[in-house]
Amino acid sequence: MPVYSYTFKDGSGAIQKGTMDAESEDVLRSRFTEQGFDVIEVTVIKSKSTKPKSYGKVKLGHLAVFCRQFSTMVDAGVSLVRCLDVLGRQTQDPKLKKILVDLGERIESGETLSKSMQRHPRTFNNLFVGLIRAGEIGGVLEETLQRLSHFLEKDVELRRKIKSAMTYPVLVLFAAVGIVIFLVSWVVPQFAQLFLDIGLKADEFPAMTKFLIDLSASFVKTWYLWIGGTILVLVTYKLIASTRFGRRVIDRAKLHVPVFGKLHHMICMARFSRTMGTLLTSGVPILQAMETVAGTVGNTIMSDAVLEARARIREGDRIGDPLEQSRLFPPMVIHMIGVGEESGSLDFMLQKIADFYEDEVEARVASLTAALEPIMILVLGFIVGFIVIAMFLPLIKVIETLSAGDTD
Repeated sequence: MPVYSYTFKDGSGAIQKGTMDAESEDVLRSRFTEQGFDVIEVTVIKSKSTKPKSYGKVKLGHLAVFCRQFSTMVDAGVSLVRCLDVLGRQTQDPKLKKILVDLGERIESGETLSKSMQRHPRTFNNLFVGLIRAGEIGGVLEETLQRLSHFLEKDVELRRKIKSAMTYPVLVLFAAVGIVIFLVSWVVPQFAQLFLDIGLKADEFPAMTKFLIDLSASFVKTWYLWIGGTILVLVTYKLIASTRFGRRVIDRAKLHVPVFGKLHHMICMARFSRTMGTLLTSGVPILQAMETVAGTVGNTIMSDAVLEARARIREGDRIGDPLEQSRLFPPMVIHMIGVGEESGSLDFMLQKIADFYEDEVEARVASLTAALEPIMILVLGFIVGFIVIAMFLPLIKVIETLSAGDTD
């Protein structure tokens, strides 16, 4: 992506200069115009040093702690370079340490904090950079960092709750798969050999036993095909998901799949509301905020709806009308957004919506976990019971035959 140097007048008439990545000069000019800035000059730059560096992705939890500590130090009047130096020395994350060293060097050479962060897109996404840029322009960087740390902490908490609730079902699932593979690949062949040793013929096996022995023999002989098939399915899924059409198909399915589709929709609504509310609270213009939200909501179908609403808002529509027409946003959300627009408290309303959906996600995950646990145990019991019965039916038949012979 080309890099441009820019010069514009902000709302107070002060001259602002810097550099920024953009698809084209027109895109960059329109972006500043939407924010109410008077663009003076935009010039393309060709420089190898503008190439983004990649030190890997830093965990959200570490970023949240970094933002909280950074905001405290900035609020105390410590210079940015000194803050980054101290935080870089004390962090235990080697990736974040390297990134903070690079940020400090770039800021010392004259770059802005937001521009320096833009060099590390895997760690600082558009939301992060956009909020920092708004804080720099408005002179409230410490407040922006506090909002950003709060946002990240909420995101980390939501992810932690989902992972924590799903840990037990996932462990049970893996245990079930491991037990079945062990029984089919080792125990069943032992019984099959035992049956042959005591004189039973294959055509004398009960239907359940014959099916299980045939399945076991097929698995033992062609295990590599089973593994290869599983890998092929996963690779195919990844390839399909990497295309725009495939991503849209998968994301649409995620919204409509039974039970879990509602949960995914709630998570997307929580992200939309929390991100949008945080951006508006930090003073980011609504059009730029919606562009950023579209890239962080976590579903391309909902992202398209947000971008469509953004285009309609640019033409003069209210934000709630195009969102309602997409049929992806519940009436309660549309109503609260409408009230927020009318009262001038849209950011506050969005934060309330986010709180509501985060609570709903937590409750839904808890109920799903409570329902999944007994279901998975029953399924595992059925599979193991089927294997046990199938293996003991021939033995029962042999015992009955021997008992009848003794009686005679």
